[in-house]
Amino acid sequence: MTESFKSGFVAIVGRPNVGKSTFMNRVIGEKIAIMSDKPQTTRNKIQGVMTDKDSQVIFIDTPGIHKPKHKLGDFMVNVAESTLNEVDAVLFMINAEEGYGRGDQFIMDRLQRVNQPVYLVINKIDKVHPDKLLPLIEQYKEMVDFEEIIPISALEGNNVDHLLGVLKQQLPEGPQFYPEDQITDHPERFVISEFIREKVLHLTREEIPHSIAVVIEGIEPREDSNAVFIQAAIIVERKSQKGIIIGKQGSMLKEVGTRARKDIEALLGSKVYLELWVKVQKDWRNRQIQLNDFGYHDDEY
Repeated sequence: MTESFKSGFVAIVGRPNVGKSTFMNRVIGEKIAIMSDKPQTTRNKIQGVMTDKDSQVIFIDTPGIHKPKHKLGDFMVNVAESTLNEVDAVLFMINAEEGYGRGDQFIMDRLQRVNQPVYLVINKIDKVHPDKLLPLIEQYKEMVDFEEIIPISALEGNNVDHLLGVLKQQLPEGPQFYPEDQITDHPERFVISEFIREKVLHLTREEIPHSIAVVIEGIEPREDSNAVFIQAAIIVERKSQKGIIIGKQGSMLKEVGTRARKDIEALLGSKVYLELWVKVQKDWRNRQIQLNDFGYHDDEY
């Protein structure tokens, strides 16, 4: 037994597509946040729990903070900003490849109002020459008084252990909030729907990714076959998008199901039968009732 146990909540914020979900999955050791090369992949707060013998860190992977263009965008930014005042520390993640962008200033203006320690995490250092890092560090140093600046590669794992050590040192003594074998506070339904949405993101291009939602309509374990039957609807905004996701003779929808089923079986530890269909809900991202129906509730935050 250790003399003291440390625990706390750490928010991960940053522009879309800087690698927040990749970092989350790296430190938790299992896939709980979906990853994609499309911006604004994460739409809800994803809580990942990392527990060891003397600490428990609850990471909150927020939606990328950006200037919203519709009600769903408003929801995503509100979620991210409200998180900053509920945590023990904030990781502000940037992409070493892209460097400073206007979106960073939008976030840093909000970080100025945060009372907790804010760490600058420069991700994707495996993608750039080391000589590029020092000017980047100096540039950000002049703009915000960060607690510390830590370059990492979430994909390769470079310097991630050092970052975790710094965080643990800073966290207060506290209780173990979750059992040591629990890695997320989200229900299985949510994680399953995210796995399906991720596969659509991977397989489609252009206007499709941002206009889809996934609703789990049924999960039924069958003892007689030792399998789980899952029914899910992929929601799109236009009829043309429905055709793209179904694909020629159902080929795209079948591929989405095949890929998603592998992740879901790993999550549930059992055989899965996955039934998917596509529904059109016109302009759902701007309709509050449908946002609520699909799980984007402002009142939760």
